[in-house]
Amino acid sequence: MLINFGPLLIFFAGSKLGKSLFLSGDLAMLGLKEADVASAIVGTAAFMVATVLAAAWSWLRTRHVPPAMLFTGAVVLILGGLTLWLKDKAFIQIKPSLIYAGFAALLGFGLLTGRPTLQIVMEDALPGVDAEGWRKLTRNWALFFLALMAANEAARRMLGYDDWLSFKVWGVTLAVFVFTALQGPLLARHGLKMD
Repeated sequence: MLINFGPLLIFFAGSKLGKSLFLSGDLAMLGLKEADVASAIVGTAAFMVATVLAAAWSWLRTRHVPPAMLFTGAVVLILGGLTLWLKDKAFIQIKPSLIYAGFAALLGFGLLTGRPTLQIVMEDALPGVDAEGWRKLTRNWALFFLALMAANEAARRMLGYDDWLSFKVWGVTLAVFVFTALQGPLLARHGLKMD
């Protein structure tokens, strides 16, 4: 949990710190003209460092970095780098949409080609689920990622940066937990072993 959600919480805290530092004048040397940009810059820098540290921690503990973490980390570093270089908060706000689209595409491609993408990644965590259960679970997650992408796009266009940040950190996290819990009955019907 800490490896997955720690960087996101650090992003949130860093963003709040960036806004506070901007308002107190402590970031004047950066030449930033907006509190939202300062918030995005400090939060993004902290997020990038936390993401690299989370991947390193995963490697040190297991000698493995999950593919999803590698993909997410690459997107964070590329779009985070653009955010810092161009001093434009839009890049870090687009990041979730690209990640959700990438996950949806990967899962959708697996469905279309008959490859159990989700099963390959999660089979050890969900033993006993039959092929139909994996197909339905993969479909559900692909659709959920598309819904998250649409929600992020709507939120980044309609909300101010602070509200988007709260939506991203708290709203999406809650949505993921609720969605995951709602998959329980499907998994139970398709053979999930609860031992």
